[in-house]
Amino acid sequence: MSKSKRLVVMMTLIGILIAGCSNSDFQAETNYEISDFTYTNQNNEKVSLKDLEGKVWIADFIFTNCETVCPPMTFNLTKLQKELKKEGVEDYKIVSFSVDPEHDKPQVLKDYLSKYEADESKWELLTGYQFDEIKEFAEHSFKSIVAEDPNSDQVIHGTSFFLVNQEGVVVKTYSGNTEVPYAEITADIKTLIQEGSN
Repeated sequence: MSKSKRLVVMMTLIGILIAGCSNSDFQAETNYEISDFTYTNQNNEKVSLKDLEGKVWIADFIFTNCETVCPPMTFNLTKLQKELKKEGVEDYKIVSFSVDPEHDKPQVLKDYLSKYEADESKWELLTGYQFDEIKEFAEHSFKSIVAEDPNSDQVIHGTSFFLVNQEGVVVKTYSGNTEVPYAEITADIKTLIQEGSN
């Protein structure tokens, strides 16, 4: 083999290797490591960060007495579930953290979700902590605000959806209330799942 041919083969092999190491279509936009937790879901079962290890998940913050953004956010997540199903995506979770844990006991969360066309088998609604704990958890792990409204019984909180990878790191955020980018979220989840299984 001539020197020039050998060089072409080498360059081709290097190109293939570089392409194999690239991050394909997904580019992380955030890098928030989620603190370890063990909370209680709507079925009164313990769910921990370790239980979610190896799964791609979407997180948000809601509460059942919310009069403004939570109902549309929850509805939007059911719409996302339908998109994921249409695309054949099965290996994911949705995790909604209640920001009103005093009121949102497991049965209350279960009743809340039953009002939506949700695939509950892939959805964890979490409670079982103090308000100060979820406030700190949201701020530290998701860079998201949770605060009591001094003028009402409502809780101020962010309206983002957070994409969490298999290692428990928030890698991207999306609008969860209006103009939700369903196609983008679905594509990102698919890509992360595929990359994780390589």
